[in-house]
Amino acid sequence: HRLGEWIDDRYVQPALLHGDPWGGNFIVGPGGAPALIDPAAYYGDREADLAMTRLFGGFPPAFYQSYAAAWPLAPGWQDRVDLYNLYHLLNHLNLFGEGYGAQADATLARYVG
Repeated sequence: HRLGEWIDDRYVQPALLHGDPWGGNFIVGPGGAPALIDPAAYYGDREADLAMTRLFGGFPPAFYQSYAAAWPLAPGWQDRVDLYNLYHLLNHLNLFGEGYGAQADATLARYVG
């Protein structure tokens, strides 16, 4: 398999993930506190959750800046965003149809060749 070209096990530390962190699951709580709703929690590479935050429009730049300041990402994280989002693209292709086909095909071509 070629996953080792993109995912370096030395940097992967299992973390409790939200599982569905897109903008529609972000709300502003009491006093302006940010909150994520509708969790589909599991343990995995934290980059998987961060990748999904970028899939459907992304979060504000301050979110990513604060995250990087608190816990910097491993080298090459930008190259793994689409790889981690492939699952979600294939899931959306299955559930909602061919509107996600071109994006899934392009992602597969990038990583599988």
